[in-house]
Amino acid sequence: MAETQATQTRQEQLQLLNNALDSGHLIPVRNLLEELRSADIAHLLESTPPRVRNVIWQLLDKEREGDVLQHLNDEIRQTFIEQMQPQELANALADLDTDDVVDILGDLSQNISNQVLRLLDEQNRAQIEHALSYPEDSAGGLMNIDTIMIRPRVSVEVVLRYLRIRGNMPPNTDHLYVVDSRDVLVGSVPISAILTCDPDTPITQIVDRETFTIPVDMPETEVAQIFERHDLVSAPVLDENGRLLGRITIDDVVDVIREEADHSLMSMAGLDELEDTFGKIAATAKKRAIWLGINLLTVILAALVIGLFEKTIAQVTLLAVLLPIVPSMGGIAGTQTLTLVIRGMSLGHIGEGNKGYLLKKELAVSIINGILWALVIAALVYGYSYYKESGINHLHLAITIGGAMLFNLVTGVVSGAVLPLFLKKINIDPAIAGGVVLTTVTDVAGFFALLGLATLFFA
Repeated sequence: MAETQATQTRQEQLQLLNNALDSGHLIPVRNLLEELRSADIAHLLESTPPRVRNVIWQLLDKEREGDVLQHLNDEIRQTFIEQMQPQELANALADLDTDDVVDILGDLSQNISNQVLRLLDEQNRAQIEHALSYPEDSAGGLMNIDTIMIRPRVSVEVVLRYLRIRGNMPPNTDHLYVVDSRDVLVGSVPISAILTCDPDTPITQIVDRETFTIPVDMPETEVAQIFERHDLVSAPVLDENGRLLGRITIDDVVDVIREEADHSLMSMAGLDELEDTFGKIAATAKKRAIWLGINLLTVILAALVIGLFEKTIAQVTLLAVLLPIVPSMGGIAGTQTLTLVIRGMSLGHIGEGNKGYLLKKELAVSIINGILWALVIAALVYGYSYYKESGINHLHLAITIGGAMLFNLVTGVVSGAVLPLFLKKINIDPAIAGGVVLTTVTDVAGFFALLGLATLFFA
């Protein structure tokens, strides 16, 4: 219910915005922007065509540009950054968390990034340059360097006094991290313990030495899995010597999970997960044309297989009606397995120790379903052929379609299980390439099995 109301509110805001812009009245637009949070403004920008979003951006207060930029889709954010001078961008980034600045600068060219870095204050510049040295899709690229560290020998009262002097804490701070003189992590102390313990209590008595830690080179997808599995709000990031480098918070992990979900969904259709819904026509057409061209090649390959059996189709015209059935069923069965395996790989469920069992299980499932639906389609085709009085051997036609169905269902399921593992091994994203390769396999195998068996029986 709350989500539905929020969606309705956004649509009402969008309608109000469009009406104001169409009438040329910009004051209501500016008033609306002042009332909205930065994340909502970003959502509004992503929900409007380029012409409208440029007007909105011009009406936005300069002080809020950085906060809005961090919430935007990378592709849309890039269009606004290209309109900004290095000094304007540096001012916009000045008050953002380190991890958000790194995320934005990481998408810029080296030249522009260096120009902006030179305009930042020395302390921020050193921290950001250090964070930029880590891969963007690793824990190092995800972490926030702004972390509160305390020593083990101080008391709770000393920590409280330090926090009061500091004035504010980084967002999503649920633990303080205890480090020794070399910044090696000793453990963590919950904020709740700091607030409720006796002020004279030494930190060593309340420190949790079993803190979940994240290696700096861990892939961000594995970081997300750890947060999900252990219900973490934040976690410290350590180098190879156990020194505390920063921390990762749940808001950044949510972004990773969302990006992975978008990637899985969009890749199945050959689309970029960052594609702008209201992007320019020419750029969108160019991106999609490449994928359509690849699919055209696979369709041509399937058509060539059909062309090998022209005489058989001419002799048994009923085959033309039956041709789509076998490849379609094999493709659907294969896609089910492909999706299951890709999901298992992304969650870390599938590895060398259990992939053999997975293949055996999927093979057994394909044989059971293959026999079931082979019998069903064979019975239907037998009855249809008999009803149409096609003049051919009804039993042979039923055996042909049933045998092809069994063969292609098994082929599709086995391919759906093997392809992601193989593609991953050769460093190709299964979510992108798996679908088109599987479709090619099931189309070619299905047509070849059906027409090949028909040739054996009727040629």
